[in-house]
Amino acid sequence: MKILNFLKPKPAQPTIESYAQQACGVPQEQIQSLMEWLFASLLNAGYLGKSHIIWYDSDNPDPSLEQTVKKVVRSGEPVFLYRCGGRVQSPPTGYYWRMMDEHPSMRIYQLELKDGE
Repeated sequence: MKILNFLKPKPAQPTIESYAQQACGVPQEQIQSLMEWLFASLLNAGYLGKSHIIWYDSDNPDPSLEQTVKKVVRSGEPVFLYRCGGRVQSPPTGYYWRMMDEHPSMRIYQLELKDGE
């Protein structure tokens, strides 16, 4: 199956898969602005593949999101989290959420592998 994935043409631009966006309660204008910023950031980094963003509300957590993160981590694609509540979701073992302080909201994080893991 991996051979078939290798043969698939790369997209001409990044794609961002979104999870739990509606449940987070963030206004549509704010979502649009954030997605545009993330898209531009991926382009600036030269990344043209698929990435994922989790909209996490610590005040009303969705237990299925933990499994979603574990699943997309195995894909090797970038994973981002937008913190809707006061805390971030617990990362998978061996990973941590790095705050992307380039974004003015101070609410977006990228999942990164811990050093030495």
